[in-house]
Amino acid sequence: MGIGRARWVALLVGLAAAAVVATVGASEGDADPLYRACVDECEKTGSLRETSVRHCQVPTDDHPADKSWYAHEPLYLQWKEWNCKSECRYHCMMERESEREQLGLGSVKYHGKWPMKRASVFQEPISAALSALSLLVQFNGWLSFVLLLSYKLPLRPETQMTYYEYTGLWHIYGLLAMNAWFWRAIYHSCDTVWTEKLYYSSFAAFIGYSLILAILRTLNLKDEASRVMVAAPILAFTTTHILYLNFYELDKGLNTKVCTAASLAQFLLWAVWAVMTKHPSCFKILFVIIGNVFSIVLETYDIPPRWGYVDGRVFCVAISIPLTYLWWKFAKEDAEMRTSAIIKKTR
Repeated sequence: MGIGRARWVALLVGLAAAAVVATVGASEGDADPLYRACVDECEKTGSLRETSVRHCQVPTDDHPADKSWYAHEPLYLQWKEWNCKSECRYHCMMERESEREQLGLGSVKYHGKWPMKRASVFQEPISAALSALSLLVQFNGWLSFVLLLSYKLPLRPETQMTYYEYTGLWHIYGLLAMNAWFWRAIYHSCDTVWTEKLYYSSFAAFIGYSLILAILRTLNLKDEASRVMVAAPILAFTTTHILYLNFYELDKGLNTKVCTAASLAQFLLWAVWAVMTKHPSCFKILFVIIGNVFSIVLETYDIPPRWGYVDGRVFCVAISIPLTYLWWKFAKEDAEMRTSAIIKKTR
């Protein structure tokens, strides 16, 4: 192994270690007595200083009405699931954060989440926009992969199938990636119980399958029996994990550990394989891996928001956009390399 490649691997290992030991800050904003008093008063009166919370129906006896605001909101807005309690929490959170900023204090979490300013109906506008852009890049990468294999590279004359043995695996990868980024964009647009579960579930499925793809490609497994033996236990574990998140407990800490472990395992496989085989896309692979590990470190350390709109997750999503483009470039180059090698052997 060359000194240059050894340094790349050493850097990868160092970043991976940082991701493993990173810790997540505790939530303390919702324990603030001033915040709690603000929410209680808002729910009773339906107002907060100059702000009137229209979702709170307050009759003359100063008690919140039981009737849901959904009966009065247009159907196309009901998906937000904003009600009296959630609106009071949001406005009181923003008020307390403004007061803390005036006192020179940093941001704190409320109900396990950082305070982020809304923009129209979007709860995290920058993260939502970048997630949508990442989805578009995923689609473009997958489509260019399809066009390359279907129209540019030669097909097997007897079956009209591609020479590349991993075509179907990459198609499934692309569909799961696009599904994951679609639900991430929806989740950042509107954080509800069901969008949160769909976001975590889709990314768990995507990461689990990515590990399968990494094992099959790096070990060069082509026969169906070997592929089933590798995929079956990982699929079973991933399915069990998703069912646990959806029907038992949405344990975000556990999900982070599982997804981080699966991601680091596949990154290590890709890195060692790229270096040992001297793949033409070696430096692309290593660059994507290091970028993804750095993204995991950022998300694990849970960077507080800046200016009310930008937090650690914004940087993570932004990093993923160029990395996605490079990863699909590798997939296409790998398909071209394998197709060329197989054709040479058959001649």
